[in-house]
Amino acid sequence: MEKVLTSLAAALAIGLSALATAWAQSRIGAAGAGTLAEKPELTGTVIILVAIPETMVILGFVVASMILFTLK
Repeated sequence: MEKVLTSLAAALAIGLSALATAWAQSRIGAAGAGTLAEKPELTGTVIILVAIPETMVILGFVVASMILFTLK
């Protein structure tokens, strides 16, 4: 039973962070496309803003790895 709950916790850690990242990137991507249509010189800023939510997935993966490999 402990293995099942540990696996579920790891799956939730990465799954919820991935869903949150997808939602954030969809909002930022749409706004970024509108911004680039009006001001193409902001390309670098828009790329950085789209890349920032990816850290949520990376941190979710780190937490999931910690859950799986430190709890035994």
